[in-house]
Amino acid sequence: MTGTVEMTGMIELTLNGMPRSISGVLPHTTLLHWLRNEGLTGSKEGCAEGECGACAVLLSRPTESGGTRLESVNGCLLLLAGLHGQAVRTVEGLGTPVALHPVQHALAARGGSQCGYCTPGFVVSMAAEYYRPEREITGRGNGFELEAVGGNLCRCTGYRPIRDAAQALAAPAEGDALAETLRRPSPLPRPVALGTLSGEFHRPETLAEALELLSRHPQARLLAGGTDWGVDVNLKHARATVTVAVEHLPELNTLAWTPDYVELGAGLSLSELERRLGGAVPLLHAWFPLFASRLIRNRATLGGNLGTASPIGDSPPVLLALGAGVVLASSSGEREVALADYFTGYRQTVRRPDEFIRAVRIPLPLAPRVGFYKITKRPLDDISSVAVGIALTLEDGTVRRVRIGLGGVAATPIRALAAEELLTGRPWTAATAREAARVLRREGTPQDDHRASATYRAAMLEGALLKFFHEQTEAGVGA
Repeated sequence: MTGTVEMTGMIELTLNGMPRSISGVLPHTTLLHWLRNEGLTGSKEGCAEGECGACAVLLSRPTESGGTRLESVNGCLLLLAGLHGQAVRTVEGLGTPVALHPVQHALAARGGSQCGYCTPGFVVSMAAEYYRPEREITGRGNGFELEAVGGNLCRCTGYRPIRDAAQALAAPAEGDALAETLRRPSPLPRPVALGTLSGEFHRPETLAEALELLSRHPQARLLAGGTDWGVDVNLKHARATVTVAVEHLPELNTLAWTPDYVELGAGLSLSELERRLGGAVPLLHAWFPLFASRLIRNRATLGGNLGTASPIGDSPPVLLALGAGVVLASSSGEREVALADYFTGYRQTVRRPDEFIRAVRIPLPLAPRVGFYKITKRPLDDISSVAVGIALTLEDGTVRRVRIGLGGVAATPIRALAAEELLTGRPWTAATAREAARVLRREGTPQDDHRASATYRAAMLEGALLKFFHEQTEAGVGA
């Protein structure tokens, strides 16, 4: 590896406010595994794939104002090596039996715990919301967003007393020690290079170093949020010979508006994108709450979601509807590829082994009429059976431009080109919508599987476009 970082076996992090130096770290060791070996057993393993929230911990992240934000994340999906230089807080670092944290006290007072297995995860996620900088307490409520605990499951207590506890939380009291620390800058990820018999883990200091590493190790596993790779490590016992962490690189954390496009860094978490965009890209704004849970969105990235090339990934249908392109970086330079041309087969793309996704670009101006439809077995925190993104531009009641992105109906995410062609130049009427919906029903090559039948998927495609038409008509768009 170039630069000044030497191969070492030592990881340094701040745990519950105290510095820790950890030797002999293996590249695939998760934070949860290490915590429990250290006796910090408040964090539990329930599902090992980021669905139950029993493993939740707080990770310190910088705010745009220079302070610290506490984000709840799944400890089972965090690689310990990837936390070098950062600060983590577990449920043990929030309160004690004789000095409960306000969140713990609220849960205990309102009967929010029975067996207690899930309780530490709820405490952690609620604490992240308790200290959220944007939370505003008014006469109408305490500003607590219940979505904060959307990734935490409870099998025995039921959610009403947990909700009651959340809605009873006031602002942090004057002198709250943890609140005071959040006014100071957050510890940041530091470059590191680990070499063990089990493999290598690198967090390069610069983009040039990352690209050089990738050119030397084209088989390397690229790591950003880890919400996909962490599942493979836990459930499939996957191991990488070389892991390269890239989420910290400034070039992957851009959010820039130009006259022609908005550029979204591939390393920005979805929660960070949601905050920084503030609804400025309406189709993304509609999609964010439907992508997994807040615990996952605090780590998941656009680059990671596109990098997996899954035909049921949630972001491709949205980005296809927006006409997005991906910026691929390598040591020989950058190139932009339209997302419609990016996927070449089942989990295959045009990305070369020496490239990674640096950013996503969405062309401007944005279509003024948009809709996203995710058909799943439960409304939130589920894998889609079918996903449909639609972006429409009308001119005098006629379809001037339309893009429709589809997921779950082919070996790759696709554009609904036949339906788009039928709609373009036609009047935006119920008759046109019905005709286009019948064409949309025949797009792709939907399959029967455990999530849905091919017939059901086709019907959902038709229904999505009809629903979009009626929603737009009710809003006074079209005839």
